[in-house]
Amino acid sequence: MTPKIVRTVADLRQHVRAWKATGEMVGVVPTMGALHDGHLSLARAAKRDCERVITTIFVNPKQFNNPEDLLKYPRTEAADAALLATVGVDLIFAPPPEEVYPEGYSTTITVAGVSEPLEGAMRPGHFDGVATVVTKLFGMTMADRAYFGQKDWQQLQVVQKMVRDLNIPVHVVGCETIREADGLAMSSRNARLRADMRPRAGALYVAMTKAAESIRNGADPIQSLNLAASELIAAGFERVEYIDLRDAATLLPVSNSGSARRMLAAAWLDGVRLIDNIPV
Repeated sequence: MTPKIVRTVADLRQHVRAWKATGEMVGVVPTMGALHDGHLSLARAAKRDCERVITTIFVNPKQFNNPEDLLKYPRTEAADAALLATVGVDLIFAPPPEEVYPEGYSTTITVAGVSEPLEGAMRPGHFDGVATVVTKLFGMTMADRAYFGQKDWQQLQVVQKMVRDLNIPVHVVGCETIREADGLAMSSRNARLRADMRPRAGALYVAMTKAAESIRNGADPIQSLNLAASELIAAGFERVEYIDLRDAATLLPVSNSGSARRMLAAAWLDGVRLIDNIPV
């Protein structure tokens, strides 16, 4: 059965209040639509933990620093709803932009520190847009738990820091990255790769795992990362924006403190920007 779609906060909260009145736990999976198995894995995790699950579908204009990218972003609501029906999601919240950002809206959430390097440096304002819309979605849905993929690792750290700093009563759950058979992290952007270029995309995960293994075995991290970048160019990638080893929580350069480490990368293939990360 296709989940009901609601488009206003008033309608959404009417459902949520009824659920909470009977003590049911509510989970939310925030998305921008164009759903794939990675998104569905988040919805399944929410279904395991919660009596009720909301998936939000909202292409957030405030997190796109490139207007052309916003226009190109796929909008496939009917197909998304059909996929969510297979998981048993209870409700889809798909508001129009004016419902989220009404006339006169003027508030922005900024999470300093963790939002600034890597994606933050490459996409100015992106994480302000993410933090703002996620804060709004948490307030709108009144959810108890929220599910995000680890593929967007820096985004996950930004959301977790924001929730801690603002005492937002939501438990944030980071779920494992879902990958294609060749290791490519599932993403809505992958569909924009031409058929003849798609086989090259798996090189990103291959190069990263090879570099991570070298670093674990004692190789110099800088040399290992530089080699990985060279291998991507050799595989047909046009440009490597970054491939770096960072503190997993703060995204600061790795120290000798023994803290958890994360390798993060962003690279362009066939005019499509691919990102990925793995633990080291």
